[in-house]
Amino acid sequence: MSGSAVFARLARGPRFLVDLGATLLVWGYFTLGFLAVFSPFYLITALMPGRTAIRHQYLNHIFYQGFFALCRILMPRQRWEIDSKARNIRASVVVCNHISYMDPLLLIALFRRHTTLVKARLFRIPVFGQMLRLAGYIPASSDADMAGLMLERLETLCAELKKGANLVVFPEGTRSRDGHMGPFNTGAFKIARRCRRPIQILLIQNTRNLFMPGRFLFNTWPENTISIQWVGEIMPAYDAPDFSVSRLAHAVREKMMAAQDGLLQEESAEQI
Repeated sequence: MSGSAVFARLARGPRFLVDLGATLLVWGYFTLGFLAVFSPFYLITALMPGRTAIRHQYLNHIFYQGFFALCRILMPRQRWEIDSKARNIRASVVVCNHISYMDPLLLIALFRRHTTLVKARLFRIPVFGQMLRLAGYIPASSDADMAGLMLERLETLCAELKKGANLVVFPEGTRSRDGHMGPFNTGAFKIARRCRRPIQILLIQNTRNLFMPGRFLFNTWPENTISIQWVGEIMPAYDAPDFSVSRLAHAVREKMMAAQDGLLQEESAEQI
């Protein structure tokens, strides 16, 4: 057996322990930290009259900021690069690629005022589903038992966006298992047209390297840079006679894919 192979086998033990320790502490914060520290605040805000959704969105924002602050402390080999233009987005429909379960958590941590489309089945989970409702999140499916809630959310959404909130959407509808960008659903773009809001395009990179598909433990050992890049803004001519939602979705996907290809080429050049 070669020296490098022996070293790799010996390193697996410490790497496993580091990954296990970081994972237990981070998910401990996610569960026990929520129950012990944050849940009383959620309960208090739920009982207070008016603006419940805004208060719950802010609590979610703070909770996930704490989640990623802990990640930064426990996972020093992970670098985090957040485009300043992404931080300053307001009153927009934000569309982004989806490569890891961490992506929506990262964007909630980024935007204080936000709402998002959530799979309808998650609204049926006890307690968690009620929290989604209180935060004003929108079911992504108009199933019979979700149609009323979806319509209720959409009726107030345009006013919320005009006041500065962002609608965060992953138009692929599900996370990519291999990093390749899937086809886009048009729901986000129909909402943008209805509310006459600009579309902000973001690109998330390398979250799947930290939290890999099919793996419970965080992959903390390899050096990795997690980034959110602002790709650009599109303010469509919604009232133009030739406006098309499908063409808009295609144009946004093309911009996102071009940005992704550009980053991959830069990484390849750096490795040469």
